[in-house]
Amino acid sequence: MAMNLGRSGGVYIPPFKLARLMKEIDDKSSVDYQRMTWDALRKSINGLVNKVNATNIKNIIPELFAENLIRGRGLFCRSCMKSQMASPGFTDVFAALVAVVNTKFPEVGDLLLRRITLQYQRAYKRNDKSQLLAAVKFIAHLVNQQVVHELIALELLTSLLEKPTDDSVEVAVGFVTECGSMLQDLSSRGLHGIFERFRGILHEGEIDKRVQFLIEGLFALRKAKFHGYPAVRPELDLVEQEDQLTHEVSLLDEIDTEIALDVFKPDLQFLENEKKYEELKKQILGEESEDEADSEGELEDEEDEESDEEDEEQMKIKDETETNLVNLRRTIYLTIMSSVDFEEAGHKLLKIKLEPGQEMELCIMLLECCSQERTYLRYYGLLGQRFCMINKVHQENFEKCFVQQYSMIHRLETNKLRNVAKFFAHLLGTDALPWHVLAYIWLTEEDTTSSSRIFIKILFQELSEHLGIRLLNERLSDPTMQDCFDSIFPKDNPKNTRFAINFFTSIGLGGITENLREYLKNMPRLIMQQQKPVSESDDELGGASTVSDASGSESKSGSSSTDTSETNSDDRRRKKRRRN
Repeated sequence: MAMNLGRSGGVYIPPFKLARLMKEIDDKSSVDYQRMTWDALRKSINGLVNKVNATNIKNIIPELFAENLIRGRGLFCRSCMKSQMASPGFTDVFAALVAVVNTKFPEVGDLLLRRITLQYQRAYKRNDKSQLLAAVKFIAHLVNQQVVHELIALELLTSLLEKPTDDSVEVAVGFVTECGSMLQDLSSRGLHGIFERFRGILHEGEIDKRVQFLIEGLFALRKAKFHGYPAVRPELDLVEQEDQLTHEVSLLDEIDTEIALDVFKPDLQFLENEKKYEELKKQILGEESEDEADSEGELEDEEDEESDEEDEEQMKIKDETETNLVNLRRTIYLTIMSSVDFEEAGHKLLKIKLEPGQEMELCIMLLECCSQERTYLRYYGLLGQRFCMINKVHQENFEKCFVQQYSMIHRLETNKLRNVAKFFAHLLGTDALPWHVLAYIWLTEEDTTSSSRIFIKILFQELSEHLGIRLLNERLSDPTMQDCFDSIFPKDNPKNTRFAINFFTSIGLGGITENLREYLKNMPRLIMQQQKPVSESDDELGGASTVSDASGSESKSGSSSTDTSETNSDDRRRKKRRRN
Protein backbone atom coordinates (compact mmCIF):
# COMPACT_ATOMS: atom_id res chain seq x y z
CA MET A 1 0.00 0.00 0.00
CA ALA A 2 2.90 2.31 0.71
CA MET A 3 4.18 1.72 -2.80
CA ASN A 4 0.85 2.73 -4.29
CA LEU A 5 0.95 5.86 -2.15
CA GLY A 6 4.37 6.67 -3.50
CA ARG A 7 3.14 6.39 -7.07
CA SER A 8 0.10 8.55 -6.41
CA GLY A 9 2.31 11.63 -5.72
CA GLY A 10 -0.02 14.63 -5.34
CA VAL A 11 -3.25 12.72 -4.66
CA TYR A 12 -5.10 14.16 -1.67
CA ILE A 13 -5.10 11.95 1.41
CA PRO A 14 -7.00 12.94 4.56
CA PRO A 15 -4.69 13.82 7.45
CA PHE A 16 -5.91 11.02 9.71
CA LYS A 17 -5.34 8.46 6.97
CA LEU A 18 -1.87 9.85 6.19
CA ALA A 19 -0.89 9.64 9.88
CA ARG A 20 -2.09 6.03 10.02
CA LEU A 21 -0.13 5.10 6.90
CA MET A 22 3.02 6.70 8.29
CA LYS A 23 2.67 4.66 11.50
CA GLU A 24 2.34 1.46 9.51
CA ILE A 25 5.76 1.96 7.89
CA ASP A 26 8.44 0.39 10.07
CA ASP A 27 11.50 1.66 8.18
CA LYS A 28 11.53 5.39 8.90
CA SER A 29 14.44 5.96 6.51
CA SER A 30 12.70 4.38 3.49
CA VAL A 31 11.99 6.38 0.36
CA ASP A 32 8.22 5.97 0.79
CA TYR A 33 8.29 7.39 4.32
CA GLN A 34 10.48 10.29 3.20
CA ARG A 35 8.06 11.03 0.35
CA MET A 36 5.11 11.11 2.74
CA THR A 37 6.91 13.46 5.13
CA TRP A 38 7.84 15.64 2.14
CA ASP A 39 4.19 15.91 1.06
CA ALA A 40 3.14 16.67 4.63
CA LEU A 41 5.87 19.35 4.90
CA ARG A 42 4.78 20.98 1.62
CA LYS A 43 1.12 21.10 2.64
CA SER A 44 1.91 22.42 6.10
CA ILE A 45 4.17 25.24 4.83
CA ASN A 46 1.64 26.22 2.16
CA GLY A 47 -1.16 26.30 4.71
CA LEU A 48 0.78 28.44 7.19
CA VAL A 49 1.96 30.94 4.56
CA ASN A 50 -1.51 31.25 3.03
CA LYS A 51 -3.26 32.07 6.30
CA VAL A 52 -0.70 34.52 7.73
CA ASN A 53 -1.76 38.14 8.29
CA ALA A 54 -0.74 41.10 10.45
CA THR A 55 -2.79 39.96 13.46
CA ASN A 56 -1.81 36.27 13.61
CA ILE A 57 1.79 36.46 12.37
CA LYS A 58 3.18 36.10 15.91
CA ASN A 59 1.23 32.84 16.29
CA ILE A 60 2.15 31.54 12.83
CA ILE A 61 5.90 31.99 13.32
CA PRO A 62 6.32 29.31 16.07
CA GLU A 63 4.27 26.86 13.98
CA LEU A 64 6.45 27.61 10.97
CA PHE A 65 9.67 27.00 12.90
CA ALA A 66 8.23 23.68 14.02
CA GLU A 67 8.46 22.52 10.39
CA ASN A 68 11.81 21.54 8.90
CA LEU A 69 12.64 24.81 7.10
CA ILE A 70 16.12 23.62 6.19
CA ARG A 71 14.76 20.71 4.19
CA GLY A 72 11.79 22.74 2.93
CA ARG A 73 13.48 26.11 2.25
CA GLY A 74 12.70 25.81 -1.46
CA LEU A 75 9.06 25.07 -0.65
CA PHE A 76 8.88 28.05 1.71
CA CYS A 77 10.32 30.47 -0.87
CA ARG A 78 8.04 29.22 -3.63
CA SER A 79 4.98 29.42 -1.38
CA CYS A 80 5.84 33.01 -0.30
CA MET A 81 6.30 34.17 -3.90
CA LYS A 82 3.05 32.54 -5.11
CA SER A 83 1.04 33.91 -2.20
CA GLN A 84 2.52 37.39 -2.63
CA MET A 85 1.69 37.45 -6.34
CA ALA A 86 -1.86 36.30 -5.61
CA SER A 87 -2.31 38.87 -2.79
CA PRO A 88 -0.04 41.92 -3.37
CA GLY A 89 -1.82 43.77 -0.56
CA PHE A 90 -0.21 41.39 1.98
CA THR A 91 3.32 41.91 0.65
CA ASP A 92 4.52 43.65 3.81
CA VAL A 93 3.21 40.70 5.90
CA PHE A 94 5.12 38.16 3.80
CA ALA A 95 8.25 40.36 4.00
CA ALA A 96 7.94 40.48 7.81
CA LEU A 97 7.59 36.68 7.88
CA VAL A 98 10.69 36.27 5.74
CA ALA A 99 12.58 38.75 7.96
CA VAL A 100 11.92 36.65 11.08
CA VAL A 101 12.89 33.40 9.34
CA ASN A 102 16.01 35.09 7.96
CA THR A 103 17.33 35.78 11.48
CA LYS A 104 17.51 32.03 12.20
CA PHE A 105 18.07 30.68 8.66
CA PRO A 106 19.93 33.26 6.52
CA GLU A 107 20.13 30.79 3.64
CA VAL A 108 16.33 31.06 3.28
CA GLY A 109 16.48 34.85 2.88
CA ASP A 110 19.36 34.57 0.40
CA LEU A 111 17.50 31.96 -1.68
CA LEU A 112 14.32 34.07 -1.75
CA LEU A 113 16.26 37.16 -2.85
CA ARG A 114 17.90 35.25 -5.70
CA ARG A 115 14.57 33.90 -6.90
CA ILE A 116 12.83 37.26 -6.77
CA THR A 117 15.76 38.87 -8.60
CA LEU A 118 15.51 36.25 -11.34
CA GLN A 119 11.73 36.82 -11.51
CA TYR A 120 12.40 40.56 -11.96
CA GLN A 121 15.00 39.94 -14.71
CA ARG A 122 12.70 37.64 -16.67
CA ALA A 123 9.66 39.91 -16.29
CA TYR A 124 11.73 42.92 -17.39
CA LYS A 125 12.96 41.15 -20.52
CA ARG A 126 9.50 39.79 -21.40
CA ASN A 127 7.79 43.11 -20.58
CA ASP A 128 5.44 41.24 -18.21
CA LYS A 129 4.05 44.12 -16.18
CA SER A 130 2.06 42.07 -13.63
CA GLN A 131 5.04 39.90 -12.61
CA LEU A 132 7.33 42.93 -12.67
CA LEU A 133 5.08 44.86 -10.28
CA ALA A 134 4.85 41.88 -7.92
CA ALA A 135 8.63 41.32 -7.88
CA VAL A 136 9.40 45.01 -7.41
CA LYS A 137 6.90 45.36 -4.57
CA PHE A 138 8.31 42.31 -2.76
CA ILE A 139 11.87 43.64 -3.11
CA ALA A 140 10.76 47.05 -1.79
CA HIS A 141 9.30 45.58 1.41
CA LEU A 142 12.33 43.31 1.87
CA VAL A 143 14.43 46.51 1.72
CA ASN A 144 12.15 48.02 4.38
CA GLN A 145 12.75 44.95 6.58
CA GLN A 146 16.53 45.24 5.78
CA VAL A 147 16.66 41.69 4.46
CA VAL A 148 17.82 43.20 1.15
CA HIS A 149 20.54 45.86 0.91
CA GLU A 150 19.50 49.33 -0.25
CA LEU A 151 22.11 49.31 -3.03
CA ILE A 152 20.00 46.71 -4.83
CA ALA A 153 17.05 49.11 -4.68
CA LEU A 154 19.14 51.92 -6.21
CA GLU A 155 20.49 49.55 -8.88
CA LEU A 156 16.94 48.42 -9.71
CA LEU A 157 15.71 52.01 -10.03
CA THR A 158 18.67 52.90 -12.22
CA SER A 159 17.91 50.02 -14.60
CA LEU A 160 14.22 50.99 -14.79
CA LEU A 161 14.97 54.65 -15.52
CA GLU A 162 17.93 54.13 -17.84
CA LYS A 163 15.68 53.87 -20.92
CA PRO A 164 12.37 55.17 -19.58
CA THR A 165 9.08 53.92 -20.96
CA ASP A 166 5.58 54.46 -19.62
CA ASP A 167 5.56 51.05 -17.91
CA SER A 168 9.11 51.20 -16.50
CA VAL A 169 8.57 54.68 -15.04
CA GLU A 170 5.26 53.61 -13.52
CA VAL A 171 6.94 50.58 -11.90
CA ALA A 172 9.76 52.80 -10.60
CA VAL A 173 7.27 55.25 -9.10
CA GLY A 174 5.49 52.39 -7.34
CA PHE A 175 8.79 51.06 -6.02
CA VAL A 176 9.88 54.43 -4.57
CA THR A 177 6.43 54.89 -3.05
CA GLU A 178 6.76 51.60 -1.15
CA CYS A 179 10.34 51.96 0.16
CA GLY A 180 11.11 55.68 -0.24
CA SER A 181 10.84 56.30 3.50
CA MET A 182 13.53 53.70 4.25
CA LEU A 183 15.78 54.85 1.38
CA GLN A 184 15.54 58.42 2.71
CA ASP A 185 17.06 57.21 5.99
CA LEU A 186 19.61 54.75 4.59
CA SER A 187 20.81 56.54 1.44
CA SER A 188 19.46 60.06 1.09
CA ARG A 189 22.05 60.99 -1.53
CA GLY A 190 21.22 58.00 -3.70
CA LEU A 191 17.50 58.76 -3.47
CA HIS A 192 18.21 62.40 -4.36
CA GLY A 193 19.95 61.20 -7.54
CA ILE A 194 16.92 59.06 -8.44
CA PHE A 195 14.57 62.01 -8.00
CA GLU A 196 16.83 64.14 -10.19
CA ARG A 197 16.42 61.46 -12.87
CA PHE A 198 12.64 61.63 -12.40
CA ARG A 199 12.84 65.40 -12.81
CA GLY A 200 14.78 65.02 -16.05
CA ILE A 201 12.21 62.55 -17.42
CA LEU A 202 9.46 64.98 -16.48
CA HIS A 203 11.17 67.86 -18.30
CA GLU A 204 11.79 65.78 -21.41
CA GLY A 205 8.03 65.20 -21.72
CA GLU A 206 8.34 62.04 -23.83
CA ILE A 207 6.12 59.91 -21.59
CA ASP A 208 2.35 59.75 -21.23
CA LYS A 209 0.48 62.45 -19.32
CA ARG A 210 -0.82 59.87 -16.84
CA VAL A 211 2.74 58.83 -15.93
CA GLN A 212 3.78 62.47 -15.64
CA PHE A 213 1.02 62.97 -13.08
CA LEU A 214 2.36 59.90 -11.21
CA ILE A 215 5.84 61.49 -11.03
CA GLU A 216 4.39 64.78 -9.81
CA GLY A 217 2.45 62.90 -7.13
CA LEU A 218 5.66 61.16 -6.08
CA PHE A 219 7.41 64.53 -5.63
CA ALA A 220 4.50 65.70 -3.49
CA LEU A 221 4.75 62.50 -1.44
CA ARG A 222 8.46 63.08 -0.92
CA LYS A 223 7.76 66.64 0.23
CA ALA A 224 5.30 65.20 2.77
CA LYS A 225 8.06 62.82 3.96
CA PHE A 226 6.17 59.78 2.60
CA HIS A 227 3.29 60.30 4.98
CA GLY A 228 0.93 57.34 4.81
CA TYR A 229 3.62 55.00 3.49
CA PRO A 230 5.72 53.99 6.53
CA ALA A 231 8.66 51.69 5.97
CA VAL A 232 7.38 49.10 8.47
CA ARG A 233 4.04 49.04 10.25
CA PRO A 234 4.39 48.81 14.08
CA GLU A 235 2.65 45.42 14.23
CA LEU A 236 5.11 44.03 11.64
CA ASP A 237 8.27 45.43 13.25
CA LEU A 238 9.29 42.07 14.74
CA VAL A 239 13.08 42.02 14.32
CA GLU A 240 15.72 44.11 16.07
CA GLN A 241 18.09 45.90 13.72
CA GLU A 242 21.21 44.21 15.11
CA ASP A 243 19.64 40.74 14.67
CA GLN A 244 18.80 41.19 11.00
CA LEU A 245 21.10 39.83 8.31
CA THR A 246 21.19 41.79 5.05
CA HIS A 247 21.84 40.09 1.69
CA GLU A 248 23.28 41.52 -1.51
CA VAL A 249 23.06 40.37 -5.12
CA SER A 250 23.61 42.24 -8.38
CA LEU A 251 20.98 42.41 -11.09
CA LEU A 252 23.71 41.74 -13.65
CA ASP A 253 24.95 38.49 -12.10
CA GLU A 254 24.00 35.03 -13.26
CA ILE A 255 21.74 33.68 -10.54
CA ASP A 256 21.32 30.09 -9.38
CA THR A 257 17.83 29.67 -7.94
CA GLU A 258 18.34 26.02 -6.86
CA ILE A 259 15.07 24.79 -8.36
CA ALA A 260 16.00 21.25 -7.32
CA LEU A 261 15.10 22.15 -3.73
CA ASP A 262 11.41 22.26 -4.73
CA VAL A 263 11.41 18.61 -5.82
CA PHE A 264 11.49 15.55 -3.59
CA LYS A 265 14.82 13.74 -3.41
CA PRO A 266 15.68 10.82 -1.09
CA ASP A 267 18.10 11.68 1.70
CA LEU A 268 20.62 9.03 2.72
CA GLN A 269 21.02 10.68 6.16
CA PHE A 270 17.32 11.43 6.63
CA LEU A 271 17.04 10.33 10.28
CA GLU A 272 20.21 12.16 11.34
CA ASN A 273 19.13 15.39 9.66
CA GLU A 274 15.66 15.18 11.21
CA LYS A 275 17.20 14.68 14.66
CA LYS A 276 19.49 17.69 14.16
CA TYR A 277 16.57 19.89 13.21
CA GLU A 278 14.62 18.72 16.28
CA GLU A 279 17.48 19.92 18.49
CA LEU A 280 17.67 23.18 16.56
CA LYS A 281 13.92 23.66 16.89
CA LYS A 282 14.16 23.30 20.68
CA GLN A 283 16.80 26.02 20.78
CA ILE A 284 14.72 28.36 18.61
CA LEU A 285 11.40 27.83 20.38
CA GLY A 286 12.91 27.52 23.89
CA GLU A 287 11.36 24.18 24.71
CA GLU A 288 12.44 22.37 27.87
CA SER A 289 12.22 18.70 28.72
CA GLU A 290 10.36 17.49 31.80
CA ASP A 291 13.52 16.12 33.41
CA GLU A 292 15.10 19.58 33.51
CA ALA A 293 12.35 20.88 35.83
CA ASP A 294 12.76 18.17 38.51
CA SER A 295 14.99 20.02 40.92
CA GLU A 296 16.35 23.54 41.31
CA GLY A 297 19.88 22.30 41.88
CA GLU A 298 20.01 20.53 38.54
CA LEU A 299 18.63 23.63 36.82
CA GLU A 300 21.32 25.84 38.32
CA ASP A 301 24.06 23.44 37.29
CA GLU A 302 22.73 23.25 33.76
CA GLU A 303 22.38 27.03 33.55
CA ASP A 304 25.98 27.42 34.68
CA GLU A 305 27.11 24.93 32.06
CA GLU A 306 25.05 26.66 29.37
CA SER A 307 26.46 30.06 30.35
CA ASP A 308 29.98 28.63 30.17
CA GLU A 309 29.24 27.20 26.75
CA GLU A 310 27.81 30.54 25.62
CA ASP A 311 30.90 32.33 26.89
CA GLU A 312 33.10 29.87 25.02
CA GLU A 313 31.04 30.38 21.86
CA GLN A 314 31.33 34.15 22.22
CA MET A 315 35.07 33.85 22.70
CA LYS A 316 35.27 31.71 19.57
CA ILE A 317 33.28 34.26 17.62
CA LYS A 318 35.52 37.10 18.77
CA ASP A 319 38.68 35.14 18.01
CA GLU A 320 37.79 33.56 14.69
CA THR A 321 35.83 36.15 12.68
CA GLU A 322 35.50 39.92 12.25
CA THR A 323 31.93 39.94 10.96
CA ASN A 324 30.70 42.23 13.74
CA LEU A 325 33.57 44.66 13.14
CA VAL A 326 32.92 44.73 9.39
CA ASN A 327 29.21 45.34 9.98
CA LEU A 328 30.03 48.14 12.43
CA ARG A 329 32.35 49.86 9.95
CA ARG A 330 29.76 49.50 7.25
CA THR A 331 27.05 51.03 9.46
CA ILE A 332 29.32 53.95 10.39
CA TYR A 333 30.26 54.53 6.74
CA LEU A 334 26.66 54.47 5.52
CA THR A 335 25.58 56.79 8.33
CA ILE A 336 28.33 59.32 7.55
CA MET A 337 27.75 59.27 3.79
CA SER A 338 23.94 59.38 3.91
CA SER A 339 23.53 62.23 6.40
CA VAL A 340 22.58 65.71 5.19
CA ASP A 341 24.68 67.67 7.71
CA PHE A 342 27.09 67.00 10.55
CA GLU A 343 24.43 67.43 13.24
CA GLU A 344 22.29 64.66 11.76
CA ALA A 345 25.34 62.44 11.35
CA GLY A 346 26.44 63.02 14.93
CA HIS A 347 22.95 62.27 16.24
CA LYS A 348 22.78 58.99 14.29
CA LEU A 349 26.32 57.88 15.17
CA LEU A 350 25.69 58.41 18.88
CA LYS A 351 22.80 55.96 18.65
CA ILE A 352 25.10 53.17 17.43
CA LYS A 353 25.89 50.79 20.29
CA LEU A 354 29.66 50.55 20.60
CA GLU A 355 31.33 47.90 22.68
CA PRO A 356 34.26 48.98 24.89
CA GLY A 357 37.28 49.53 22.67
CA GLN A 358 35.29 50.13 19.48
CA GLU A 359 35.31 53.93 19.80
CA MET A 360 38.53 53.96 17.78
CA GLU A 361 36.68 52.51 14.77
CA LEU A 362 34.46 55.59 14.66
CA CYS A 363 37.48 57.92 14.49
CA ILE A 364 39.24 55.77 11.89
CA MET A 365 36.16 55.60 9.63
CA LEU A 366 35.57 59.35 9.91
CA LEU A 367 39.17 60.08 8.93
CA GLU A 368 39.02 57.50 6.12
CA CYS A 369 35.83 59.03 4.67
CA CYS A 370 37.41 62.49 4.84
CA SER A 371 40.56 61.36 3.00
CA GLN A 372 38.53 59.73 0.20
CA GLU A 373 36.82 62.98 -0.84
CA ARG A 374 38.08 64.85 -3.91
CA THR A 375 38.37 68.07 -1.92
CA TYR A 376 38.27 68.69 1.81
CA LEU A 377 34.75 69.10 3.20
CA ARG A 378 34.25 71.11 6.39
CA TYR A 379 31.48 68.61 7.24
CA TYR A 380 34.09 66.11 8.51
CA GLY A 381 35.96 68.66 10.60
CA LEU A 382 32.75 69.78 12.31
CA LEU A 383 31.75 66.16 12.95
CA GLY A 384 35.16 65.33 14.45
CA GLN A 385 35.04 68.50 16.56
CA ARG A 386 31.63 67.51 17.94
CA PHE A 387 32.83 64.07 19.02
CA CYS A 388 35.97 65.49 20.65
CA MET A 389 33.83 67.92 22.64
CA ILE A 390 31.31 65.23 23.68
CA ASN A 391 33.68 62.59 25.03
CA LYS A 392 37.34 62.74 26.03
CA VAL A 393 37.75 59.16 24.76
CA HIS A 394 37.21 60.37 21.19
CA GLN A 395 39.71 63.18 21.76
CA GLU A 396 42.36 60.66 22.85
CA ASN A 397 41.54 58.42 19.88
CA PHE A 398 41.92 61.30 17.42
CA GLU A 399 45.29 62.04 19.01
CA LYS A 400 46.31 58.42 18.33
CA CYS A 401 45.03 58.81 14.77
CA PHE A 402 47.21 61.91 14.36
CA VAL A 403 50.30 59.96 15.40
CA GLN A 404 49.42 57.02 13.13
CA GLN A 405 48.70 59.20 10.12
CA TYR A 406 51.91 61.23 10.53
CA SER A 407 54.01 58.08 10.88
CA MET A 408 52.52 56.69 7.64
CA ILE A 409 52.17 59.99 5.80
CA HIS A 410 54.53 58.86 3.03
CA ARG A 411 51.98 56.25 1.96
CA LEU A 412 49.22 58.78 1.23
CA GLU A 413 48.54 60.38 -2.10
CA THR A 414 48.75 64.16 -2.29
CA ASN A 415 44.97 64.60 -2.28
CA LYS A 416 44.46 62.35 0.75
CA LEU A 417 47.39 64.01 2.51
CA ARG A 418 45.85 67.43 1.96
CA ASN A 419 42.44 66.37 3.31
CA VAL A 420 43.96 64.75 6.42
CA ALA A 421 46.09 67.84 7.16
CA LYS A 422 43.09 70.17 6.84
CA PHE A 423 41.01 67.88 9.05
CA PHE A 424 43.53 67.98 11.90
CA ALA A 425 44.08 71.72 11.37
CA HIS A 426 40.34 72.23 11.99
CA LEU A 427 40.51 70.21 15.21
CA LEU A 428 43.54 72.16 16.44
CA GLY A 429 42.13 75.53 15.38
CA THR A 430 38.93 74.91 17.34
CA ASP A 431 40.81 73.49 20.37
CA ALA A 432 38.99 70.20 19.92
CA LEU A 433 42.42 68.52 19.86
CA PRO A 434 45.12 69.50 22.38
CA TRP A 435 48.12 71.28 20.90
CA HIS A 436 50.61 68.98 22.58
CA VAL A 437 50.10 66.57 19.65
CA LEU A 438 52.49 68.81 17.71
CA ALA A 439 55.29 67.34 19.84
CA TYR A 440 55.18 64.29 17.56
CA ILE A 441 56.45 66.42 14.63
CA TRP A 442 60.25 66.82 14.37
CA LEU A 443 60.99 69.60 11.89
CA THR A 444 64.57 68.80 10.83
CA GLU A 445 66.05 67.92 7.49
CA GLU A 446 66.80 64.37 8.60
CA ASP A 447 63.48 63.66 10.31
CA THR A 448 61.18 64.89 7.53
CA THR A 449 60.35 63.68 4.03
CA SER A 450 58.73 65.47 1.12
CA SER A 451 55.33 64.09 2.20
CA SER A 452 55.70 65.13 5.84
CA ARG A 453 56.82 68.64 4.79
CA ILE A 454 53.72 69.02 2.64
CA PHE A 455 51.61 67.85 5.59
CA ILE A 456 53.25 70.38 7.97
CA LYS A 457 52.94 73.13 5.37
CA ILE A 458 49.20 72.59 4.85
CA LEU A 459 48.62 72.12 8.60
CA PHE A 460 50.19 75.46 9.57
CA GLN A 461 48.79 77.38 6.62
CA GLU A 462 45.29 76.23 7.59
CA LEU A 463 45.94 77.18 11.22
CA SER A 464 47.03 80.66 10.13
CA GLU A 465 43.79 81.02 8.14
CA HIS A 466 41.72 79.80 11.10
CA LEU A 467 43.40 81.89 13.79
CA GLY A 468 45.34 84.61 12.00
CA ILE A 469 49.13 84.98 12.10
CA ARG A 470 49.09 87.09 15.30
CA LEU A 471 46.99 84.69 17.35
CA LEU A 472 48.90 81.70 15.96
CA ASN A 473 52.17 83.31 17.02
CA GLU A 474 50.78 83.90 20.52
CA ARG A 475 49.70 80.27 20.80
CA LEU A 476 53.12 79.02 19.68
CA SER A 477 54.87 81.43 22.07
CA ASP A 478 52.95 80.19 25.12
CA PRO A 479 55.66 79.56 27.75
CA THR A 480 53.71 76.65 29.28
CA MET A 481 53.76 74.78 25.97
CA GLN A 482 57.36 75.33 24.89
CA ASP A 483 58.32 71.76 25.73
CA CYS A 484 55.79 70.55 23.14
CA PHE A 485 56.92 73.04 20.46
CA ASP A 486 60.68 72.45 20.80
CA SER A 487 60.47 69.73 18.15
CA ILE A 488 58.97 72.18 15.62
CA PHE A 489 61.25 75.11 16.58
CA PRO A 490 64.49 73.26 17.39
CA LYS A 491 67.24 75.04 19.34
CA ASP A 492 69.60 72.11 19.81
CA ASN A 493 71.60 72.70 16.66
CA PRO A 494 72.14 75.84 14.52
CA LYS A 495 71.63 73.77 11.38
CA ASN A 496 68.19 72.58 12.55
CA THR A 497 67.29 76.08 13.70
CA ARG A 498 68.12 77.57 10.29
CA PHE A 499 66.17 74.78 8.57
CA ALA A 500 63.03 75.53 10.60
CA ILE A 501 63.34 79.29 9.93
CA ASN A 502 63.86 78.75 6.20
CA PHE A 503 60.96 76.27 6.02
CA PHE A 504 58.38 78.57 7.61
CA THR A 505 59.67 81.55 5.62
CA SER A 506 59.33 79.64 2.34
CA ILE A 507 55.65 78.82 3.04
CA GLY A 508 54.82 82.43 3.92
CA LEU A 509 54.79 82.06 7.71
CA GLY A 510 58.07 83.73 8.60
CA GLY A 511 56.24 85.78 11.22
CA ILE A 512 56.04 82.83 13.63
CA THR A 513 59.85 82.44 13.64
CA GLU A 514 60.72 85.77 15.30
CA ASN A 515 61.65 84.13 18.61
CA LEU A 516 63.74 81.56 16.76
CA ARG A 517 65.58 84.27 14.78
CA GLU A 518 66.30 86.18 17.99
CA TYR A 519 67.65 83.05 19.60
CA LEU A 520 69.90 82.36 16.61
CA LYS A 521 71.22 85.93 16.63
CA ASN A 522 72.16 85.79 20.32
CA MET A 523 73.66 82.32 20.16
CA PRO A 524 77.24 82.15 21.54
CA ARG A 525 80.08 82.31 18.96
CA LEU A 526 81.49 78.91 19.82
CA ILE A 527 78.12 77.24 19.11
CA MET A 528 77.81 79.18 15.85
CA GLN A 529 81.23 77.89 14.71
CA GLN A 530 80.83 74.27 15.84
CA GLN A 531 80.53 73.13 12.22
CA LYS A 532 84.09 74.44 11.46
CA PRO A 533 87.07 72.12 11.94
CA VAL A 534 88.29 72.27 15.53
CA SER A 535 91.88 71.38 14.65
CA GLU A 536 92.59 74.65 12.77
CA SER A 537 91.48 76.81 15.69
CA ASP A 538 93.67 74.82 18.08
CA ASP A 539 96.79 75.35 15.89
CA GLU A 540 96.27 79.10 15.69
CA LEU A 541 95.84 79.39 19.46
CA GLY A 542 98.99 77.31 19.98
CA GLY A 543 101.10 79.52 17.66
CA ALA A 544 99.95 82.67 19.39
CA SER A 545 100.80 81.37 22.85
CA THR A 546 104.48 80.85 21.95
CA VAL A 547 105.01 84.59 21.38
CA SER A 548 105.40 85.18 25.11
CA ASP A 549 105.12 83.19 28.31
CA ALA A 550 103.15 85.88 30.06
CA SER A 551 99.39 85.90 30.82
CA GLY A 552 96.66 84.98 28.32
CA SER A 553 95.91 88.61 27.64
CA GLU A 554 99.46 89.22 26.37
CA SER A 555 99.26 86.27 24.01
CA LYS A 556 96.04 87.64 22.61
CA SER A 557 97.60 91.09 22.09
CA GLY A 558 100.57 89.48 20.35
CA SER A 559 98.37 87.61 17.97
CA SER A 560 96.43 90.77 17.24
CA SER A 561 99.65 92.70 16.48
CA THR A 562 100.80 90.08 13.99
CA ASP A 563 97.41 90.18 12.32
CA THR A 564 97.60 94.00 11.96
CA SER A 565 101.12 93.83 10.49
CA GLU A 566 99.96 91.28 7.92
CA THR A 567 97.01 93.45 6.92
CA ASN A 568 99.33 96.54 6.54
CA SER A 569 101.68 94.62 4.26
CA ASP A 570 98.73 93.50 2.15
CA ASP A 571 97.54 97.08 1.78
CA ARG A 572 101.01 98.18 0.60
CA ARG A 573 101.11 95.48 -2.06
CA ARG A 574 97.70 96.51 -3.39
CA LYS A 575 98.80 100.18 -3.65
CA LYS A 576 101.92 99.21 -5.64
CA ARG A 577 99.83 97.19 -8.06
CA ARG A 578 97.51 100.15 -8.63
CA ARG A 579 100.46 102.51 -9.34
CA ASN A 580 101.95 100.08 -11.81
